[in-house]
Amino acid sequence: MNRTTRRPARAAEAAAAPLRRLGTMPVAQFMAQYWQQRALCMRQVLRPFACPVTPEALFALAEDPDVESRLVTQNQGRWRLRHGPFASADLPARRSAAWTLLVQGVDLHHADVAALAARFRFLPAARFDDVMISFATDGGGVGPHVDQYDVFLLQAQGRRRWRIARDFDPALVPGLPLRVLERFRHEEEWVLEPGDALYLPPGIAHEGMALGDCITISIGFRLPAWQEIADAWQDRQARTAPRDGRVPDATRRPTHAPARLPATMVNAVAHELQRIAPTRRDSARRLLEHLTEPKPNVVFDPPGSASGIARFRAAAARRGVRLDLRTRMLYEGPDIAINGELAQVTRPVAAVLRRLADRGRLAGGDVWERTWLALPPEDQAAFCALLHGWHRAGWLHIAA
Repeated sequence: MNRTTRRPARAAEAAAAPLRRLGTMPVAQFMAQYWQQRALCMRQVLRPFACPVTPEALFALAEDPDVESRLVTQNQGRWRLRHGPFASADLPARRSAAWTLLVQGVDLHHADVAALAARFRFLPAARFDDVMISFATDGGGVGPHVDQYDVFLLQAQGRRRWRIARDFDPALVPGLPLRVLERFRHEEEWVLEPGDALYLPPGIAHEGMALGDCITISIGFRLPAWQEIADAWQDRQARTAPRDGRVPDATRRPTHAPARLPATMVNAVAHELQRIAPTRRDSARRLLEHLTEPKPNVVFDPPGSASGIARFRAAAARRGVRLDLRTRMLYEGPDIAINGELAQVTRPVAAVLRRLADRGRLAGGDVWERTWLALPPEDQAAFCALLHGWHRAGWLHIAA
């Protein structure tokens, strides 16, 4: 796991409250009637709304080799895709039409964008993927296509026209670097203004086109593929000690069907595989590790001169602590995972860490003292040592 980087991320100091309404619709109604079921255009989802990032900030992020970025251009039906990083001279002029810059994981590097993503924590954090932000000039887009994740397409600046189709021909335009549908015919159409959002569940064809310069924020939620989970379990098994012994052979008589697989061998293998199959807790732990594992391009910023544990404890008690923007932390019962690692903690400590995972921070002052005093004496030192280790790794910081 990477623990160093060349560029510090800004810190979100205040936790953003999850939305209770999406525009005029209660979140509970949205979840019951639309989530993972059907598309919904929502006007003025956030009120008041201000674009959390400027085009210049996106261009600066696209220069960073640790940030995934793409440039899509279109000219008379000819598409071109390039991958970053991009120097400022690599981008087309702002006055040029039909180009789009897409920057992934902006929530990992920009505090205001992370705070915006936190407004959607009425959904399980285990589902959250990242925030992609695109800047497009007039006519810019990536063509009609299909995604396999849930997404909120929030219009942040300018205007964009969206067209969608539930029934569509899946054939793709051959020879393109993008997965563009060849014969897209839309069924519905909307023009989104700043503050409007379009929710799309997986499997709906859609096309977005900029009407003048615009910024669109894509807040994505995904589910891991079954193969990912199987691979994660197999990787875990490969890291454990090899099993002793061999499959038994109970043959005691001559056989007249030498090519037949012995039933005793099949029964023994079936029994052993069932015995070593993951339990529910094993499954939860592998999910926790897998879903908190940072993406390959994510790196952390250890403090330049890490303080000792006594000084860290005093600063944490005074000011509190907060998770780094790039840290992923999930829990299930007494099991806690952070950035792909299971934390070995007692149940009282786990109860405190669950609050940290849900809120992204633990306040200082009286709140810290009450939290600290609530722990058994034998857990207090272990709790501080754990947080101090995360601080030294850049996963957690003293709050401002």
